[in-house]
Amino acid sequence: MQYRELGRTGLKVSEIGFGGEWMDGTPEETLEVVARAHAAGINILDVWMPDPTRRSNLGDALHKLGIRDQWVIQGHLGSTWQGEQYVRTRDLDQVRPAFEDLLARFHTDYMDLGMIHYVDKVDEYDEIIAGPFMDYVRDLHEAGTIRHIGLSTHNPQVAKRAAENPEIEMILFSVNPAFDMMPATENLDDLFGEAGEQSATDGMTPERAELYGLCDQTGTGITVMKGYMGGRLFDAKTSPFGVALAPVQCLHYALTRPAVASVMVGFTTPEHVDGAVAYETASDAERDYASVLAGAPRHAYVGQCAYCGHCAPCPRGIDIATVNKFYDLATMYDEVPDSLREYYRALDATAADCVACRACESRCPFGVKIADKMARAAELFGC
Repeated sequence: MQYRELGRTGLKVSEIGFGGEWMDGTPEETLEVVARAHAAGINILDVWMPDPTRRSNLGDALHKLGIRDQWVIQGHLGSTWQGEQYVRTRDLDQVRPAFEDLLARFHTDYMDLGMIHYVDKVDEYDEIIAGPFMDYVRDLHEAGTIRHIGLSTHNPQVAKRAAENPEIEMILFSVNPAFDMMPATENLDDLFGEAGEQSATDGMTPERAELYGLCDQTGTGITVMKGYMGGRLFDAKTSPFGVALAPVQCLHYALTRPAVASVMVGFTTPEHVDGAVAYETASDAERDYASVLAGAPRHAYVGQCAYCGHCAPCPRGIDIATVNKFYDLATMYDEVPDSLREYYRALDATAADCVACRACESRCPFGVKIADKMARAAELFGC
């Protein structure tokens, strides 16, 4: 298992995470899944679901195995259980007892990541930050009941606001190649419906690219939800591309976005854990989402670098995908940030080492004019 820094939190998390939403089995089944995940090196768990049974089963499993302090838990504030159903609310009379219930069922007195739950409207975000809900979050943080403040959203406009807020250290955000082509919306259903597909662009939308760049610059870590687009990407009939992607390809796409630390994968059996962890030993060919997307009948990423690495190897030793990533991030600013310039200059070989042999261009599935981009990068960074 590989581990990544979660933004500026100081936490190191497994790049394959555990999304607890679908873990609805018996206590014994839950224990088996948690044990398998732990043995595989997974150490981050997202718990948004307010269902008391699922909370207890997961909390009891960590407690029985004696491993709670080895896990990073994303516990959500605003996800409540009322009348035997999930209710998202900002009413503190409901939020407080729901969060206290979460702590009790996990046999703990803290959550590593206190997540402001599911904010997809810009106006709602502004109200939360300026109101008593955020005061409650700050109190929890000051008391150490939540170690770090996070926020979950599907809307890049909200996510950008969060990334610009120094109090919010990380976000749980929906990342997959289909969503990355769709414009921002305050209604999650739009991303799964015909309207979202029809509005999709060829390649990543500027607002999504800007978000990833901003998160990278501000040190706002990203954990990923909806990495499989609810399983729709696995079937050509439901995929907006008209072709199917494999789970490993979806994972690799998300994990190659700037600032992404971990992808939350839903498990209900130990075999599901094994399937996700297979990413760690997958070959480059198995991870290759780029060839599939390049040949898709709809919304191909033509002309855009997807950081897939097909261009390698470079005879001059340039990590072309990383140079392109730094260049794309840098062009989002009026002036290149000093930190980004230093990351670039620390590379073993920079764009200035390019001899324009263009051998890489014949391997790029998206038709990127790589030598030209290397020249622009060398000019921008000065080396």
